[in-house]
Amino acid sequence: MASSDISVDIRPDFNSLDHFPSMRYIATDRPWLKLYGIRVQPMPPFRSLSCKPDPALIHHCLPDELLLEIFTRMNPYTLGRAACVCRKWKYTARNPALWRAACLKTWQRSGTEANYMMVWSLYDSSWRRMWLQRPRIRIDGLYVSRNTYIHTGVTEWQFKKTVNVVCYYRYLRFFPSGKFLYKISPDKIKDAVKCMHFRASKTDCVFKGDYILSEDGQIEMALLYPGHRYTLVRMRLRLRGTTIGANNRLDVLKILTTGVNATELKNWTGSILELVEGWEEDETHDPDVPAVSHSRGLSPFVFVPFEEADTSELNLPVEKMDYYVPG
Repeated sequence: MASSDISVDIRPDFNSLDHFPSMRYIATDRPWLKLYGIRVQPMPPFRSLSCKPDPALIHHCLPDELLLEIFTRMNPYTLGRAACVCRKWKYTARNPALWRAACLKTWQRSGTEANYMMVWSLYDSSWRRMWLQRPRIRIDGLYVSRNTYIHTGVTEWQFKKTVNVVCYYRYLRFFPSGKFLYKISPDKIKDAVKCMHFRASKTDCVFKGDYILSEDGQIEMALLYPGHRYTLVRMRLRLRGTTIGANNRLDVLKILTTGVNATELKNWTGSILELVEGWEEDETHDPDVPAVSHSRGLSPFVFVPFEEADTSELNLPVEKMDYYVPG
């Protein structure tokens, strides 16, 4: 275990429990502490753990090597929750091997050698610190942008005019391979999540594109709308998080639609993102499809894990949530 993975601030006067003969035990009435014999000893510093046997029943039944094997099968977010159970699980979850596997899987496109060089040079050889601080797109759920606008209805008998609040969503799902899926729909996330996969039918209107993430957290994306005239959608997003390592927000910096020549597209063998590399923002290769920079529907994307798709507040109807502040 690397020393840089754990930072414990202990005042000099508290380095030994001998200074507190009258505080040998801390009494508590928390019911779950019955597993620990009702009384809990004061927590010692990590670098000088007591050699006394652990009174927890689960630790008597679960060997350390088996506990580590279970942790290796957890994703990093479940691992973070497990670290909150007790201090033994917390220190086990700090094992660098667990975070090294997560980092190498997440940034597999960078290559193993490049990831090793980066963790040594930028993150003090701490894979956990790299996981928390390096920009990272989450692939265990959907990024959802909720957008609303006012639509004026038909005047009835010249006495009143109806006004409707229209709500629609932009959905993004990313993959480690550099591909993403995109969908615009009025469907709630609990319904849209069912078709956000590569096997979706044409009626689901799920489109596939390419993306690239820079080290400063900006995402360049491009996808092609098929049809009578090909329309190219280019997006530039900025990745951020509400807490360190969350990466649960995407700010929309730019959305452009432009035309592409059918002959040029037919002879192209690379990705769509490589095709538009070097294009200007107002550049179009089809005079019938002008380049347009969109100024509406730019609400930030909010990340929703797959397991929370059915219970997310984004499923609420307009009458219960007329606007939504993603934070």
